[in-house]
Amino acid sequence: MSERSEQDPSNGSPPVPDLPEATIARLPEYLRALHHLAEIGHETVSSEELAAAAGVNSAKLRKDLSHLGSYGTRGVGYDLNRLTGQIEQVLGLTGRRGVALVGIGNLGHALAGYSGFANRGFRIAALFDTDPTRIGEEINGLVVRDLSTVAEVVAAENITIAVITTPAPAAQDVADKLIAAGVTSVLNFAPCVLSVPEGVDVRKVDLAIELQILSFHENRKASAVSSVVRSLPVQGDRHRRRQRDVVLGEEAVGK
Repeated sequence: MSERSEQDPSNGSPPVPDLPEATIARLPEYLRALHHLAEIGHETVSSEELAAAAGVNSAKLRKDLSHLGSYGTRGVGYDLNRLTGQIEQVLGLTGRRGVALVGIGNLGHALAGYSGFANRGFRIAALFDTDPTRIGEEINGLVVRDLSTVAEVVAAENITIAVITTPAPAAQDVADKLIAAGVTSVLNFAPCVLSVPEGVDVRKVDLAIELQILSFHENRKASAVSSVVRSLPVQGDRHRRRQRDVVLGEEAVGK
């Protein structure tokens, strides 16, 4: 598997192709699957195997990879190391990108201590908070700094990506300070919408929204079951009543 340095991954990189947003969203899944396949001893992989590992259909995967100029070899498939290197280059992961984390509450503390980022091309390079009781705390070898030092730290660590895990009321001010310091990409866990200038990318992670979407699907499934039950006669001969009870029993077991 390709080695990553601690340097700026953008230095000397070849041009990055202009990819469809849907393809960009799937590339990390392909990369995750490739790392797993390499760990279990694969050196090559067919499009069908990789698609199954990534949870997409093989035609979509082949089209996505064709944007990278990777078509595989008939009868052999894709070379794992070569394809991994191609995707890492496009995603800017040939070096471990330094990331700043602001907000050392429960979520921030957990993210700061997570060791899995290193295997995915990132390193938490700086921790910030404004709470005096948090400043000076050491987490996973890093000391939590006062947010007032963000500009000098971002410059020293060559940081362009930051994660915000503060309460919502503080998030916009934090984003403003990060952007003024040179951060151009933000992953926002705060339950609010950030206003940022053109050229700054924001990805929002809202667990409540994701749960609400899942709740919709549960509601839809329950509604479908109710429709089936209502379509069965409540009165009638014993066979029909037994049929309705079987449907209700099967749906209850399926949940």
